[in-house]
Amino acid sequence: MLDMITVTRKDSNEANENLIRRFSRKVQQSGVVATVKSLQYFEKPISKTERRKKAIVRRARKAEKTKRIRLGLR
Repeated sequence: MLDMITVTRKDSNEANENLIRRFSRKVQQSGVVATVKSLQYFEKPISKTERRKKAIVRRARKAEKTKRIRLGLR
């Protein structure tokens, strides 16, 4: 599920801050934090009809947003 992330020092003179910065960047890019956060709480599976209703609302909102952007209102 989760891959190992390895970060090694470039040389013995590399500062700890640089090492932490590179490690943090690799963790962010790998998506490990987002995956763990999504698994943190249990969510009941939603029904097919509920999913469709939410998709319809999402599409309507997106259409309204693009319409407002094209008219220059936002």
